[in-house]
Formats: sequence, C-alpha cells, structure tokens
Amino acid sequence: MAKSCCSTTEPQNPVKQTSCCSSTQVLQHETEQSEKTECCSSDATKSEAEDDCCSLTPVMANENTEKSSCCSSSVTTSNPVTISTDDCSREEFRVYGMDCPACAATIEKSLTSKENINEVHVNYSTGKMTVTSTEELEFESIQKQMKRLGFEVEPIKTNNNVKNYIIEGMDCGSCALTIENHLNTLPSVQHVQVNFSTGKMKIEHDNSPEEIVKEVSKAGFKASLITANRQSTSPTRANNQNGAVIFSGVLIALGFIGSYTGISTSLTTAMYAIAMIISGFKPVKSAYYAIRSRSLDMNVLMSAAAIGAAFLGEWLEGATVVWLFALGLNLQNRAIEKTRKSIRGLMELTPPEAWVKVGEDIIKKPVEDVSVNDVIIVKPGDRIPLDGEIIDGESSVNQAAITGESIPVDKGIGNLVYAGSINEHGSLTVNVTKLVEDTTIAKIIHLVEEAQEKKAPSEAFIDKFARIYTPVVFLLALLVMLVPPLVAFGTWEEWIYKGLMLLVIACPCALVISTPVAIVTALGNAAKHGVLIKGGTFLENAGSINAIAFDKTGTLTEGKPKVTDVVVFNDSEENLLSIARTLEEYSTHPIAKTVVQYAKEKGIQAKNGTNFRNLAGKGVQATINERTYSAGNIKLFAEIGTPMDTHLETIQRLQDEGKTIIIIGTSETILGVICVSDTIRKTTKLSIENLTKIGVKQVVMLTGDNEGTAKAIALEAGVNRHFSELLPEDKVEAIKQLQKEGYQVAMVGDGINDAPALATANLGIAMGGAGTDTAMETADIVLMADNLEQLPHTMKLSRKALRIIKQNIWFSLIVKAIALLLIFPGWLTLWIAVLSDTGAALIVILNALRLVRVKS
Repeated sequence: MAKSCCSTTEPQNPVKQTSCCSSTQVLQHETEQSEKTECCSSDATKSEAEDDCCSLTPVMANENTEKSSCCSSSVTTSNPVTISTDDCSREEFRVYGMDCPACAATIEKSLTSKENINEVHVNYSTGKMTVTSTEELEFESIQKQMKRLGFEVEPIKTNNNVKNYIIEGMDCGSCALTIENHLNTLPSVQHVQVNFSTGKMKIEHDNSPEEIVKEVSKAGFKASLITANRQSTSPTRANNQNGAVIFSGVLIALGFIGSYTGISTSLTTAMYAIAMIISGFKPVKSAYYAIRSRSLDMNVLMSAAAIGAAFLGEWLEGATVVWLFALGLNLQNRAIEKTRKSIRGLMELTPPEAWVKVGEDIIKKPVEDVSVNDVIIVKPGDRIPLDGEIIDGESSVNQAAITGESIPVDKGIGNLVYAGSINEHGSLTVNVTKLVEDTTIAKIIHLVEEAQEKKAPSEAFIDKFARIYTPVVFLLALLVMLVPPLVAFGTWEEWIYKGLMLLVIACPCALVISTPVAIVTALGNAAKHGVLIKGGTFLENAGSINAIAFDKTGTLTEGKPKVTDVVVFNDSEENLLSIARTLEEYSTHPIAKTVVQYAKEKGIQAKNGTNFRNLAGKGVQATINERTYSAGNIKLFAEIGTPMDTHLETIQRLQDEGKTIIIIGTSETILGVICVSDTIRKTTKLSIENLTKIGVKQVVMLTGDNEGTAKAIALEAGVNRHFSELLPEDKVEAIKQLQKEGYQVAMVGDGINDAPALATANLGIAMGGAGTDTAMETADIVLMADNLEQLPHTMKLSRKALRIIKQNIWFSLIVKAIALLLIFPGWLTLWIAVLSDTGAALIVILNALRLVRVKS
C-alpha cells in the first residue's frame, strides 16, 4: 500500500531518496547518477519497487544543480545538503480575465520562466493561481508580468485567526449589536461582525474558541464554532427555554388563581417572584452586558420595566411582562430559525464522504480529502459529493438544488455534474474538477450568505431610525417618570408606571425585524428555485423593474446555431469551407465554433494560417498563403473596400430569412457566404408572456445580428422592441436609451460578453451560472439553469417581498403609535404593552414567512 502524501519518509539507500513533502529533505549524491523526486506529480511514472505516495520520474543527472519540485525547494545535489521546507514561499492569487483553459497554460508557462519561481498552477475553473518560490514573492513583479499577458491578479489573503460561529438566541438586530459591543471590549478580539439575519458571527481573535463561546454566553447567547463548512444544532437549549417558559407560566397561573381563593399574599408574591426569576434570568443577564458595552437594547428596556413593576408592588404585572417577553422571544426564535434553515439546508445537500477509486480499490474518503482529478464512484440514488466530469456511465441526474430544474437531466460521458445533485439511476464514474470549497453549491451558499449580510436600503434606514428612536423614547420615559411628580402633577407611582410602559414601547423589535426577515426568506426561496440574488438591494431593485433587455444569442435562443446554407460565388465549396475553418478555428464565438464543426463533419481540413486577428463585432482575419482573408459581416468588408454590388441582393435575401450571414473573402473579392441560424428556446416565449403579465412594460432584445435576423427572432419570441447590429458598446447605449425613457431596466445576458451592459443596467441578470464562474461573479442576480423559466418567478418573488416589507414597516409603526396614544389616558397596561410589542414582532415574522410559499 502506498504511503500517504506528506508523511515522513526514510531513505531507502544512499542513491534513491523518496522524501515526500517531509519537513526536511536530505539529498545525497554518492555516485554520478542520482534521481530527481517529483512529489505528487500527476504525469510522472512510478516504479513498483518504490513504496512511496509520490510518482517518481528518474532523471539522469550530473554534478550540476537540480531542482526538486517537492515542496518547491531548489537544491544542489553535488554535496550532502539539508534544506528546510520552511524556506519555501507559497501564495495564492485570484486571476481575472481568463476566457479559456489555454489562458491558464499561458500564465503557467510565462511565470515558471521567471527566476526563483519553481511551480505555478492555474485553475481555470476556479480562477485561482498558486505560485511556489524559493524566495519571498513580490506581488508587484507578479502583477506586472500578468498585466503584460493581459490579466488582472490579486492576492488571496487567508487569516487563520478569523473564525465563524453560529449564534443562538438572538431575536432582533439589537442583540447582535450587544454581542459585538461586548466582544469588542476584549483585548484578544481584533474584529467582530454579528449578522442577525443569518445567525452567524465572524470574528478575528487570538484566544481559543472556548473563551469566545464563554464570553458570548455571558451576554446571554449561545455560540457554536463552525468547522469544515458544517455545523450541528443543539435542541437542548431550546427545550430548556421551553421548559422554563412553561414552568413560569404555571406559577403565574397558580398565583393568579390563588389570589382569588384565599391563599396568602406572601405566597402568591413568592410565586410571581420565582416566575420572574426563571423567565427573566436571561434578559437581565443580557441587559447587564448590554449596559456594560453601552448598548440600549430590548433586554435593558424589558428588564427595567419588570424590575420597576416589582418595585411598585405590581408583582403580577411584572411577572406577566417577563413571561410574555420570554414567550414572545421563544416563538420569534422558532419562526426566525425557519428562515435561516432555508440556507443551512443547502449545506446538508452534499454528502460528507465520497467513494474514491484508488487503483483497483474503492475507498470512502471525507470530501475535504478528495483532490482535483481524483476519480469518484457515484452509486444509484446517491447524492453527488463533488463537481466533476463523467468519464463512464449514464444516468438521469436531479439537479434541482443547483439549477431549480424540476425534471432530471440525462447525463453521459463528457457531461458535467454538480455536488448536491442526485444520481437517479445507473452508476457514474466521475473525474473531480473542483475541490469541496470550490464546488458550485459551495459558491451558491457563500454568495447567498454574503447576500444576507448585505443590508438593503430599507433595512439600513430602519436600523438608523431604530438607533435614534430607542434612546429618544428611553429619555422621554425618564422625563415622564420624573417631571410630572416633581411639579406635583400626579403621584410618583402613577407616572413611574406610565414611564415603564414607555420603556416597553421603546423596543423597536417589530420594526427592526420587519425588513431582514422578509429579505432572508425571499433569498432562501430564490436559492431553492435555482436563482441567486446577491443582496437585499438587488431584491428591492428587481421589484421596481419595468423593462427587461435580453441578449439574443444564448439567452433568448439556444446559442447553438447550425449551418443552413453554403453559397459559393467565386470558389469551390471545399476550398471555401477550408478557408472558413482556418479563419474561425481560433475564435471562441458560438457561430465560429458552428462553422468549424460543420467543416469537420464534412471532412474539410484547415489551411496553414498566420497573423490571426479578432475584430470585435465585425469578424476575423488571417494570412493564408501570403494573402489576407476575412470572415465576417458586411461592415468588415465595407471597411476593407471589397466590391459587393453583384452579391448584395443574395446576401439581403438570406438576411431577410432571419439567417446570420458569414461572408468569406479578401479585399478584392467575395468567395462565398455561409448561413447560420439559431433557434428560440422552448421556454422563451412563455417566459416573456409571464413577464408581461406581472407588469413588465418593455421586453427588449439586443443583438449584433443584422436587422432581418433580429426582426425574425423578435417576432417569434414576442418581444416589444429590438435593437440590431450592436457592438458591445452599443448595447450599453441601448440600455441608457431605455433609462432615459424613464424605465428601470434589467439586462439579461451570459455574464461574460455582456458585462458592460450588465453593469450599466439598474439590475444585471446572468444566465447559466451553474456552468460559468464568471456569470456568478459578474451579475446582481444569477439564473443557475441555462434557461429563462425562473426569471418571472424572480420578479414575482421580489415584488411580493417589497409589498410584505412595506406591510411590516407600516404595521409596526401603527402599533407603536396606537400604544403611545393609549398610555396617557391610562387605557394601556404594562402587560398589554409587552403583548403588543412581542405580538407585533411575531406577526411581522409570520407575514414574512409567507414568502417561503411563493412558487414558480
């Protein structure tokens, strides 16, 4: 059995060293022949006699310096040398601008040639680059070289002191602020951010996680460290809280009954006091730490109200206040937890282990230990543990969790599969293409959680309002308690009681919860339907959109055009197709790929071409047999001055039929025309009809195709308007024109070629995010499936979310206003004030949870 990589290895003999990423490497040269150890190299060979985890490639050597790739150390083998791997520098970077795997190979080759750089690995799929060097890397040097190649790069900073925790027991944003303020007083804490919506805390600290958990518990909350992207929930705490609420409620009921059945006042008071202590322990404890951290949260206000009631001798009312408060929090926590589970449920979709093929054996491994290019076996009925490419087997795969598609998709050799999807039937052999932290579902979870942490404009406004409202009402309560009795206007007891009611009314819980719960619920609903909305801001923006512009190719259409006609003017069809294949072979445009594929199917070979040029929005050029040939549209041939008069009628007729025309020729003559046509997606027409039904006034198509093609596609799709013959910058102008006309515009494209238009629009929507990392990074909203089915659902969901947010805000404000008005006539009691506050909070949460049930 092979030893595990990075285990300690021992020399087998003085010549053959098989160290595998051990802490020190001993390289000894006692003969003229030595071997170079290639640690964990994918393309090396391994001798049967060598019991080592690394693949070994023997290399004949002499007294010269050799480089060992193990841990990327540069070593000299002419004498016995011991080199510590601590001298190795290894850094990760994020690369922007790669559009195909060839770019990754170019970067690797270029950077490896630089002095002191031992190894460069670029992963095109994840956009990450790892550089290993014998010296400390200079970012400026790497950046300069990358810019020369046409790419942007930034270092990926990792901080092992930053940890994530789940926080239990928060019931509004003020609780999050209390925890932040308390932890910021600790010298070991550099930064802390608590997000009420997700129930998570991100903290940078030097002390142990146990100490952080202990400090959070002091503030009255429970923290659990998140490890390996998974967390466990503990029902014990919730059960304890339920028991405490029930027991204190029973005591209050017994005391109330006892006061009417002759039981002594001292006994009933004792029952009320015990009930207050049981229900009020957590709020008072949290209030203490809130005051210490200079926070004025609901625990402070409720604790003051309850203690004040007891001080006035109103033990029943004080106990009822605390019990209603505890009951309300319990119910709120349960309701809020439902919104958070929508995202946590995604984390449970991927199995923690995978069956990995190692030689002839199949071994179960944790997904964290599986590497790119490992081969995994997925049995029928199992969830796929990692993203990969099928190399053997056929099956139907249910990928609803990723794309929102309800119907399983047939998959076979060469197709991609995603972690979290279900293998319906048939065994699949899959080559892993992404690590567990880079899978599509991992990115979905990360992006949705980031979205939940970004505050929408309405949420940010409410938070600011609450921070002013609470202290103002608190100060007003103090004035109500002190000023009237001091001027002999009523008794102290009367005005203190009214002041305590004001303290309760000062709790802005319902108002603060009204927006984030609705947004988190809507984001979770969208994610379940295969739609990524990157924040509350974009959710609100989507609700106000009244015009949508679509890119044509690959969005409204299949994006898989077919060659329909080959019209030859001054050449043979075989030579025309050979020239066309030569010109289009280096282009990544879908139409170019179609022409190349058509030529291949006809058995046409490419010619030898040089000086390839890609002319954006026009076509391509290359030199073949010392002559410049072009393939493109009429604009291109008009620019190079090619006579076209005799062929214009034919070209115009083909264009009027809705076909895309690729003209092949030189500056002197046109050789012929290749016609390509695209087909409308099955879902396009229905999606556009549904968008119109929900109130989108303008549905617009943007395309670089000629007017004839654009008109034919627009008519078939059912759009209101179309703009044709557009360059990328022209699409931006089309978006601006719609905005000048007074529309709130969303742009729908593939997230790559349409990036400028996506950025210009009020809302950028990318399609097919499950297949492209760029789409997920570029747009504000991502439709994971490569179709438009979920777009009407997204618009409908966002509009309903906006309505619910407005309902919640108005309801919260009206309840507060009524309660304030009822205080001074004496119509409001303390326990009714608490009931109105906690009840209002519960109602707005339940109202927001209606978004869970919004369906396509």
